Amino acid sequence: MTWVNAVLQGIFLGGLYALFACGLSLMFGVMRIINLAHGDLAVLGAFVVWWAATSLGAPPAPALIGALPLALALGYLLQVTVLTRSLRGGELTPLLTTFGLAIVIQNALLLIFSPDVRSLATVTGSLSTGSWQIGGLTVPYLGLLILIVATGVLGGLHLVLERTGFGREMRAAAQDPDTAALVGVPATAVYARATAIAVATATLAGTFLAVHSTIDPASGPTQLIFAFEAVVIGGLGSLRGTLIGGLVLGVAQTIGAQIDPQYSILAGHLVFLIVLLVRFSPGRLVPAA
Repeated sequence: MTWVNAVLQGIFLGGLYALFACGLSLMFGVMRIINLAHGDLAVLGAFVVWWAATSLGAPPAPALIGALPLALALGYLLQVTVLTRSLRGGELTPLLTTFGLAIVIQNALLLIFSPDVRSLATVTGSLSTGSWQIGGLTVPYLGLLILIVATGVLGGLHLVLERTGFGREMRAAAQDPDTAALVGVPATAVYARATAIAVATATLAGTFLAVHSTIDPASGPTQLIFAFEAVVIGGLGSLRGTLIGGLVLGVAQTIGAQIDPQYSILAGHLVFLIVLLVRFSPGRLVPAA
């Protein structure tokens, strides 16, 4: 039963990783760029919610609801002012641009909030600590909520991409932006909307992280690593695969911790490395046409 419980906790943890990876996967799938500032944008959103909940006295849920439109606006603004120009410079330029953006966000958070750790657990009550006991299994309130939200967000975005006009525009812009523009699909506007959604989902994930554990201005890179691993494990650009990748990563970490607490993070990295070796082994590479 101990091992079953470890797998169950890994599934809940994987929901958080999948939620972090959602925006990263969306941006790669639509624009073919890896946003190195994704983790820092998530932490930025979490700090905004924390500030609203602690300084303004707003309950966490309304604070998050208020922060999401700001995140959408920030993502849209970043795309039209910064990322659109960097996309014209080739594949390396967006990486350097988002890396610079990550450094700016980290230092701004450090200047404003200091290096002290923060948490929303103190204002969420039993949500962050409570759980159901079912036989020998532990089902945490927060873990179940995160898993439901992650499944809903990723599943909802997948349906939007597959079954709506907006989704068809995003897929067209992702496959061939020049041809899409000829039939009236403005790639720049599509990219801006995709980035807005990605930053909003990052804010949602960062807020759950602040409830689940703690955050500080340097938390972003660690979350970026976990999100990137979940995306690669599940398949680059696949939202359904991102959910699966997050769950696999979470289960690997909790099983590793069950063997030895020091193996928790290492186990996830090893699974990521194995997937890379298998997926990109010479025998599985498709030759160029």
